[in-house]
Amino acid sequence: MKIYFKILVCVLLVFCVSLSSHAQDTEDYEYTREFIWGINKNTNSGLIGGLVFKYSKAITPKTFQTFGVELVNVKHPKEIRYSSRFTGNTFIFEKINHFYAIRGQYGREWVIFKKAPQQGIQINGHISGGPTLGIVAPYYVEIPGQNDNSRSVRYDPNDITYNTNDIYGTGGIFKGLGESKIQLGLNVKTSFVFEFGTFKNNVTGFETGFMVEAFPNEIPMLAFVENKSLWTSAFITLFYGSRR
Repeated sequence: MKIYFKILVCVLLVFCVSLSSHAQDTEDYEYTREFIWGINKNTNSGLIGGLVFKYSKAITPKTFQTFGVELVNVKHPKEIRYSSRFTGNTFIFEKINHFYAIRGQYGREWVIFKKAPQQGIQINGHISGGPTLGIVAPYYVEIPGQNDNSRSVRYDPNDITYNTNDIYGTGGIFKGLGESKIQLGLNVKTSFVFEFGTFKNNVTGFETGFMVEAFPNEIPMLAFVENKSLWTSAFITLFYGSRR
């Protein structure tokens, strides 16, 4: 319940910021359009969660409409990585599917604290949401084959021969994409954006906040554990971009 409370607080803060932004007198702003791309890290990912792209267009001097796309690899929180005693390669035992999410997002961004043109920090509040295209791809592992060669097979949690001593490693992160199934869902995120940079036409910084993502059915990622249809995560995105 704590994470839902934090998300609610962030949403209320951003909403209050939006009201105050419309109420304040504004001056001409340095840019009306912005495009950024970034690398995402979140609590449902490994070292790198995925890629983020966002385009912003000014509505008022301190209010922007945003269009975003996120491409991420989602991991189950109970995944455990093992190393093969034969090859040293790693694999995730009892994993049955990869899960990739392509998120479309439309939202609003408001300037909370405006920086000088070539110095300081700018702080924005952001809220967005939209559809998620979930790609559920079978998980493949390498096991012993003929003539001391390995062969790649779809992991079967009901086959007792698949234990940690019989697996040489993972079959590859994109193995099985041709057998994927599609899950449609919805996502909502709220965040704060911290922008830096010493040039007027370039922007660097990071975005941090919370996301909620829901699907009509559970996403089968691990065998013999509870899988989820509602996902929550905290995230941080390091980004770079240009504006004009």
